[in-house]
Amino acid sequence: MNFRIIAYFMGWILEVEAASMVIPMILSIALGESDVWPWFLLLILIIAPLGFFLTRKRFRKGNFYVREGYAATGLGWLLLSAVGALPFFLSRRMPDYIDCLFETASGFTTTGSSVLSDIEALGKGLLFWRSFTHWLGGMGVLVLILAILPMSGGYHMQLMKAESPGPSVSKLVPRVMDTAKTLYLIYIVLTVTMILLYWISGMPLYDAVCIGFGTAGTGGFGVRNSGMADYSRASQILITIFMYLFGVNFNFYYLLSRRKFKDAFKMEEVRVYVGIILVNIIIVTLVTWRFSYRDEGLLYSLHHSAFTIGSLMSTTGFATVDFDAWPEIARLMMILLMFTGACAGSTGGGLKVSRLLLLFKEARKELHMLIHPQSVRPIKLEGKVVEHSVMRSASNYIIIYIMIFVAAFLIISIDGYDFTTNFSAVAATFNNIGPGLGKVGPTLNYSIYSPASKLVLTFCMLAGRLELLPMVMLLYPKTWTKHY
Repeated sequence: MNFRIIAYFMGWILEVEAASMVIPMILSIALGESDVWPWFLLLILIIAPLGFFLTRKRFRKGNFYVREGYAATGLGWLLLSAVGALPFFLSRRMPDYIDCLFETASGFTTTGSSVLSDIEALGKGLLFWRSFTHWLGGMGVLVLILAILPMSGGYHMQLMKAESPGPSVSKLVPRVMDTAKTLYLIYIVLTVTMILLYWISGMPLYDAVCIGFGTAGTGGFGVRNSGMADYSRASQILITIFMYLFGVNFNFYYLLSRRKFKDAFKMEEVRVYVGIILVNIIIVTLVTWRFSYRDEGLLYSLHHSAFTIGSLMSTTGFATVDFDAWPEIARLMMILLMFTGACAGSTGGGLKVSRLLLLFKEARKELHMLIHPQSVRPIKLEGKVVEHSVMRSASNYIIIYIMIFVAAFLIISIDGYDFTTNFSAVAATFNNIGPGLGKVGPTLNYSIYSPASKLVLTFCMLAGRLELLPMVMLLYPKTWTKHY
């Protein structure tokens, strides 16, 4: 294990986190939150020099293989969450550090699960920081570092593989550093456009910025106790649209920006993603109109069904209504959407449409081989043959996913809550959704769980955001041996 290189990246993560705390500190000063801004200042004065100390020496070229990439990513996100939780804890707005860690990990992993009953009591400075963690975590902090940090060798690609969501990572342009810059440019343009439209639609500017961060990162933290219900119908429609847009593979936007329209609309994953959305909107709209919103009308049902489906499939987690009160078939469909998730290469979580598409094609191939055992039928995605390593990775992912899911479910069940609550709590945190069902439904929160269960769910959030392996590798003893 090359600890020097890992320490170098930890230093850069501290530098980025220190810089990110400047804006919420200034906002807290402007609003007179005297119990908040000094702690932001103190943390900046501590972690910025520490980060500089760890990065002052450029490392010499050395071993930086897959395990270093995964270890740096896993440790980096743990460090981000642990340090990012301190403003909440030191200000005493949230006196329990485990609660602070849960909330911050939920922010950076863009999960949106919360332990807060009174969100507005945090104050605008901390609420801004809470929402900004969504935006930082959406595209990935290490991707940001790759965009600004000149390096040569295989360092970029190993980190990109470890942090990027989806079964495989492809470069949009020849250099990985340029790919990271391209991704962040698309991310920033979409975010700024969205915030301006939210503001024009009638949202207060502060709300527009914070909700914009939550939508861009597909996170789900709000700034009002009422969630999204108080905003105008126009604002809710815009939120719905952008939740769907941020669940799309960013390669699609890159191809559009290069005027490669034919290639963009040929992306099989995006077409399946849109198809799943449309089918679910039609079914859920009709079901909720028939059994829940008959008096309110079909358009009312369509509006809230489209919003909720977009929120769960993109793994954003916003809510305008209590979907836990919907008919059983609609609730079941919401659970399935939690597991499906968004596209690979988006800011969304879940299993990813492309991974499920590959597994479906693998199953279809096996059925074909039973009938025609001598046939050769390679699996293709978007007209390209999928490498065996990608298929093996997708299968292994599902196995590890199920193992962690079952283990987490069993552990938190010790707290004694019902099956629906525990199952949906793990599903919502593991897939980076936010709200679940039962006692962790959209109108409730995760404060009911014990500290041990909150730590388990925090691990689920981190593992889900990082595609499992970076967190699993941290627990694997051979990761830390000197030699392979």
